[in-house]
Amino acid sequence: MTDPDSLDTLLRAIAEADSSTRMVEAVEKLSQARLEAAIPNLITVLGYNNPGAAVAAVEGLISLGKIAVQPLLELLDGYNYGARAWALRALAGIGDVRALDLLLDAATNDFALSVRRAAARGLGTIHWDDLPVESIAPAQARVIEALLPVSQDNEWVVRYAAITGLQELAIASTISSADLTRQILVHFDRLVETDDNLAVIARIWLAQKEIQTYITEILSQETILEPQISVDWQTTLEKLYARKRRDQPHPEGDPHKFREVAAAIFRSR
Repeated sequence: MTDPDSLDTLLRAIAEADSSTRMVEAVEKLSQARLEAAIPNLITVLGYNNPGAAVAAVEGLISLGKIAVQPLLELLDGYNYGARAWALRALAGIGDVRALDLLLDAATNDFALSVRRAAARGLGTIHWDDLPVESIAPAQARVIEALLPVSQDNEWVVRYAAITGLQELAIASTISSADLTRQILVHFDRLVETDDNLAVIARIWLAQKEIQTYITEILSQETILEPQISVDWQTTLEKLYARKRRDQPHPEGDPHKFREVAAAIFRSR
C-alpha cells in the first residue's frame, strides 16, 4: 500500500497536477509534510509560473527553518528573477545570518524590483543573536549603510520595504547601538519631507511610532537613551498634513481623508 505522505507520492501529485488549483494543493501537501528531502523540490517550485504554488513552497521552506538555508543559497536561480524573489522571501522568513551577504547584494544591486523589495524586507528579519556579540553592531551597520539609499529607490514598493526593514533594525539595535537607532529616526524625518508617495510617508510615520513605543515600553529604565531617541509626533503629523495639502489641493485630495487613512493604519497595528 502506498503511503500518501511519502515523498514519491507527494511529488507524483505535483507532476500530475492538471490545473493551477491542483498544483497549489499538491505543493501545499508537500510543504505540510515538512520533509527535509523535499527542499530541492520546493525550491524548484519557486520557478513555476504559479504564485499560489510559490507561496505554499515559501511557507514550507520557512517551516523547515535553518536546514533549508544552505540549499536556498546554493540553488538560487540567477536567471529567473521571479524565483529569486520567492527564494529571498523564504530566506527572509527564516532570518538566518548566512543569508546576510546575499540580501545585501540583492537589495542594492538586483535589477528586479521584486527582488530588491524582498531583500530589503529580509534585512530587517535577521536573527542577530545568532552572531557573536562582537559581530552584531558591525553587521547591523552594514545593513543600515545598504538600506538608507534603498529607502530612496525609484520604485515606491522597494522604498516601502526598506522602511519596514529599517524599522525592525532600529528596534533590534536599540540596546546594542542607540546611535544606529537614532540615525534611522533622523533619516525617517528627512524622508517624510522628501518622499512623494503617501503610502511610503504613512509607513515612515508608523515606523517612527512603533520604534518610539518600543523604546518607551521596553527601555523605560534606560534613562540614558530617552533624551537621545525621541520623535516629535505633533510636528510629524503637521508635516504629513502639509504635504498632503501641497500635493493634492483639489477636493478629491482633502487632507481629512489622509488623516483617516493614517488613523486606520495605527489601529490596524
